[in-house]
This record gives sequence, structure tokens and C-alpha cells, in this order.
Amino acid sequence: MKKMNVREAALEVLEKIEKNQAYSHLLLNHTIKKANLSSKDVPLLTEIVYGTLQRKKTIDFYLSSFVKRKLDRIDTWVLVLLRISVYQIHYLEKIPDRAVVHEAVEIAKRRGHKGIANMVNGTLRSMQRSEWPEFSTIKDPVERLAVETSHPDWLMERWIDQYGFDKARDLAVANLQSARQTARVNTTKTSVDEVLNRLADEGIHAEKGHLASDNIVVMKGTIAATDTFKDGFVTIQDEGSMLVTEVLAPKPGETVLDACAAPGGKTTHIAERLLGRGKVHALDVHDHKVSLIDEQAKRLGLSSIIKAQTLDARRSGEQFKQGQFDRILLDAPCSGLGVLRRKPDIKWTKSVQDIENITNVQTQLLDAVAPLLKVGGTLVYSTCTIDKSENDWQIEQFLKRNPEFIVHANEEVLLPKQIGQHLHDHGKIQLFPDDTDTDGFFIVKLEKQH
Repeated sequence: MKKMNVREAALEVLEKIEKNQAYSHLLLNHTIKKANLSSKDVPLLTEIVYGTLQRKKTIDFYLSSFVKRKLDRIDTWVLVLLRISVYQIHYLEKIPDRAVVHEAVEIAKRRGHKGIANMVNGTLRSMQRSEWPEFSTIKDPVERLAVETSHPDWLMERWIDQYGFDKARDLAVANLQSARQTARVNTTKTSVDEVLNRLADEGIHAEKGHLASDNIVVMKGTIAATDTFKDGFVTIQDEGSMLVTEVLAPKPGETVLDACAAPGGKTTHIAERLLGRGKVHALDVHDHKVSLIDEQAKRLGLSSIIKAQTLDARRSGEQFKQGQFDRILLDAPCSGLGVLRRKPDIKWTKSVQDIENITNVQTQLLDAVAPLLKVGGTLVYSTCTIDKSENDWQIEQFLKRNPEFIVHANEEVLLPKQIGQHLHDHGKIQLFPDDTDTDGFFIVKLEKQH
């Protein structure tokens, strides 16, 4: 395979995302292998791809003042080449502008013709010489906020409607920051302190987390490449995600259903809390994702109490008896609007219609698993979104349809004071990236009374 340079690789990834709405993390991993990049080039490639995706709307605002034709009239690969160049010039201080322009022109020559190369060269050099447009020229405040924070107009309007202008702005700004690397310690094998010492010996600087009890935050280094990870002492997981199992609070000897389980982060967390006694039934609709759960269970030494199988949880009543489970976790499929720091492509591919469609699926899943819970049992519903229609409003409707359920206080989770305002009166937890430096997560604990 011919070796690509970093910018050619970034262009290939972003062009495919733009044309096919492909998943950025999957494409990036595939391209890293195919391009035969050196290990020192991978961080730059990742930075260019995710940074350009995050800032796309802002970059297009800048470009539109310097490109003579409308941006949607430019060939996709040329527009992407201009975007990655603008990202480097404007946001990456360590790369000389002249190097960025030179490389862009060379790529344009190889992929296109002299006319395209001249256009790319002229646009970028004009941007170097000139004052860039100011956001203040955008009169509409919502549109200005959307451009300045690089979010779709419809999404900013939705967040403003649900949370107010100031909160919407804070959320959007937080989504432009890099997400922390956090991990959960496998307490069936070790302790938090022991893992911190092991990682230090492997050159990884990590500290204890603040929200979840078994969490560590990696300050420097990549934990996935360590023996500590390979030997099953830790699982890479967001701290907000860890709180889901803490709210579920499984006990040794219980039978638990994880209804939408892949890739298995919460499944294995539940299994760790069972301390070798009990059973977790983990479901997913795709065979290859069930395999991911099995791989996680094997690495962590938890295979004996995790039974993963391919099954649409909406059909779980065909497989399991009513009242079979002590606890059920429904970590529902959702819009993913709480993880835009990690997956910026989501904000450019999702729509209001997508949210409406997924809320219908969530409703079906809730109604399917609810009968499987024992009287006195616990059902935790969670999502990695901050959209109220998928969270608060979804649960309000569920309780109207299922009066045997009530919302239960989350006495197992002691949240720091700075996020206490988001512990709702009725026991719902809504984590926001701007408050907790976690993914945006919604968690509610429901109890079946009769």
C-alpha cells in the first residue's frame, strides 16, 4: 500500500464522511492502518480530522468570504482540502502557514489540475494577507451563535428552546473542547491505587476521578496501549457512563438484564458489582456487537456471569419471563447529542426527524422490558443525549402508561455540589459537558411497586 502523508489521509477520511455520512472513528482507524502512517503522525491526523469536523461551520464562514463561488458548488474533495488547510492555519499554531499552503497546493496538483491548484493557492494566500470576517457581522443572534460555536442552526434553536440561550451557548462551547480520557478500574482484580501505581510504572500519569467511585482520569499517555488495560485491570469509559451502573446498584446474587448492551462497558461494570455471584443477560441486535461484549467479558475475567446474545430487546418478552429480573438497565439508543466532543460528525448528520424516530424506538423498548422486572425491582433508563424529548419527556410518558412504576431517589450516588442543581426534584440526573467535563448523560431510576 502506497504510504500517504497526514494531510492526504485526513482529506480521504473527511471526504468519505462528507459524501457517505460514514462514522469518523471507524474511518479514521481504517485509514491509519491503510495509510501506513508512523506513530508520531497519528495524533496530528486525529487532530486535523476531528478538529476540522468540530469547526466545519465556522471554517465555512471564513472560507465564504474568500472563495468566489458558493461553497456547495465546489467539488467535495477541494472544499475538504480548503477546510483542513484553514483549520491548520487558524487553530494549529505549531504548523507554519507556508507549509500548510504548500502541501495543499501539491495535493491539489496531484488530485486535480493546474486550475484547481491555482484556486487553492490563491484562496489560502488571500486569507493569509487579509483580515478574516468577524462574527459580529451576523445580525441574527441564533445564527451568530451557531456559526461561532460551529453547530447546526436547528440544534442551537432546539437547545435554546429547551434550556435558554445562555445554557445553549455554554453547551456548544463545551462541545468544542477535547474530551478527557477516563477509565474504570476492575475492582474484582485490583484497586484504584494499585492501578495508578501500575500505570505510573508504564509511563502513564493518571489521577482519581471525582464522580464515579472506580474512576481514574488519564492526564498524560494512552491507556489502551498498556499492559494494565490488556490484562483486564481497567476499561475505557466516560465517567458519566459509569454513574449509570452506580445508580442501578446491582447486588451479588441478582439476575440483571442489560437490554441494549453493546459494546459492553456497562455490562461488564454490572458484572464486576455482582462479585462473581449472579447473572447478566446482555442483548444487542447485531452479532458483531455481541462479539464485542464477549471480548470485553473475557479480557476482564467476567465471562462466567455474562451471557450475551443477539436479540432485539423489543422482542425480549419472547425470550424471558415476566418478573424474571431483579434489575434492568435500558441504556437506550439515542441521538448521541451528549457525546459531540467525541463524535463531532453526529451534529452534521442528525436531524429533528432522527430524534423523533429514535424516541419512538425508546418508547417501544421501555414498554417491552418493563414487564420483565420483578415487583420491587429497579429499572434504570439512561441515554447519552441532552435532548429533553428523549429524556424527561420520555419518562413522563412512560409513567403515565405504567402507573405501577415510580421514580426512585438515587441514594447510591453522592454527586458533588457543583452539579447538584441538575439532580432533579424527582430523582433524575442530567449531566452536561459544560458542568461535569463528562459526556452528556441522562439517568433515571424507576421502581416497580406492584
